[in-house]
Amino acid sequence: MPSLIPPLWIAIYLPQLALEVFHPHWWGNGFSEAQADPQRDQSPLQAEHLLVVCEQQRIYALSDALRVYGLLPGMRQNSIGLLCEQAVIKQRDLELEKALRQQVAMSLLQYSPQVCFCEQHADIIQIEVAASLRLFGGVRRLYRRIQQDLCDMGLSAQIGIARNASAASLLAQKNTQIPAHSSAQKTSTKTSAKSASKQVRSRQLQICLSNRHLARHLDVLPCYLLPSAQTYLDWLQGIACTDLGTLRHLPRAGLQRRCGKALLNALDIAYGEQVALHQWITVPDRFHARCELPDRIDKTDIIFHFTRGLVLQLCGWLNQQQKAMKEFSLIIEHERGRQALAPSLLPISLAQACWQEEHITRLLKEKLAQWQLGSPAIAIRLEVHQIEARQAFNTSLFPDQTSQSESESRLLELLIARLGAEQVLQAAPCADHRPEVANRWVSVLEKSAGKAQISAFNNPRPSWLLKVPLALNVRQHSPYYGSRLKLLSAAERIEAGWWNGKLVTRDYFIAECSNYYRYWIYRERIGQEKLMQEDEAWFLHGVFG
Repeated sequence: MPSLIPPLWIAIYLPQLALEVFHPHWWGNGFSEAQADPQRDQSPLQAEHLLVVCEQQRIYALSDALRVYGLLPGMRQNSIGLLCEQAVIKQRDLELEKALRQQVAMSLLQYSPQVCFCEQHADIIQIEVAASLRLFGGVRRLYRRIQQDLCDMGLSAQIGIARNASAASLLAQKNTQIPAHSSAQKTSTKTSAKSASKQVRSRQLQICLSNRHLARHLDVLPCYLLPSAQTYLDWLQGIACTDLGTLRHLPRAGLQRRCGKALLNALDIAYGEQVALHQWITVPDRFHARCELPDRIDKTDIIFHFTRGLVLQLCGWLNQQQKAMKEFSLIIEHERGRQALAPSLLPISLAQACWQEEHITRLLKEKLAQWQLGSPAIAIRLEVHQIEARQAFNTSLFPDQTSQSESESRLLELLIARLGAEQVLQAAPCADHRPEVANRWVSVLEKSAGKAQISAFNNPRPSWLLKVPLALNVRQHSPYYGSRLKLLSAAERIEAGWWNGKLVTRDYFIAECSNYYRYWIYRERIGQEKLMQEDEAWFLHGVFG
């Protein structure tokens, strides 16, 4: 019997979610101001946004720069203007927070289909990754990828890793402060800004991969991290029970009579003595993602930073559906009002179905680099128009023809995004003996190109054909192009075009110069109704490789 893979959970805690729904963590660090006006003077305090989020007339969250002014969570909203007049006050938006949590959860689907929300804490997302470790190179590599994705979405996170979801969630909150609504917080309100900044610089990863050492990691955690214990924090503090280890060693019967069975169950689940059930998230059948921009933005390189979050959601959705896409579009919304403009549409077609985040991001970056915004953007949307079933991976040792064609398709898509579809051409020869007619090139996006049945020529053809034949000088009855050209082949006669009034009567030769370059030249046949010189007229039409 094969052994079962033990579960491994990653919990992502978003401690600054209330702030970052209004301003991503990289938006306030001088990014937007420097892009908009490079000459603007930015002091250290101006570079970081002075943002306060309030709920029920009290400070719920605030940026770290405001702690210098003496502002702390839990203080009344009226005190903000007295301590810092430059502070920007926002009211907490639960709908925006819920939407952003959903976006993060959808982006995590590219690593595992088992993603859920923590029932006890709204700002924690849990993902079970035991079956995905080999695919992504181990738990630490997977952690770094998740951390980078969250950073691209403008979110700061604390991550915990353990063998059960509850323990991972507690580890992720290890550096969290005491809740502002509790009495225990009121007794420690005089926490300095210096200690708060230490918590910001603390470790963002807490990991425990062994169940034998799990109790040692959980015992040192404070009781207020357990949602079931927050109602009894005053009583627990009164009996000097401040951590989970002490709480766990209290008599179970007395603890159940005093606090109820829910607290004991939460402890048992966290320590792996009980199993918890989870409700996995579901995704819609059709992908549609939207992102409100924090300000009016008229530069495409800034917009690209916000598209990263949309692309991560798209990749998670494609992975959950086991689909690949061939066509999608980025829609840029402009200012609303009387002079509102219609949204700008940036369609992107793929030569081959794709679901990889790196390739989609590269194409979007190239497209946006050439895009000219007619008006500042206030929001962006990403929509998928055409999807198909994903092809299975090649499991053989050697690469097959499919993997080679995928590499070629990605190169073509990158060239199209950078140069334009009209600059990347493919051969679409016509069934005609006239070289200038047979030599036809069309865009690589035209699927019908190259389907004409062209018979092979008996005589060699040059690698490069001139768009307009070049008239050659004639010296001593021989064609001359830098030096005297020596004819190497017999004449190949081409007569065509009489049916549409574009008659061609030529004799083609392969000629060689003194430097051993070979050319494809021809002369007009005698008897054609053209102005002929005293000597024969020779023309250069192609060059051999």
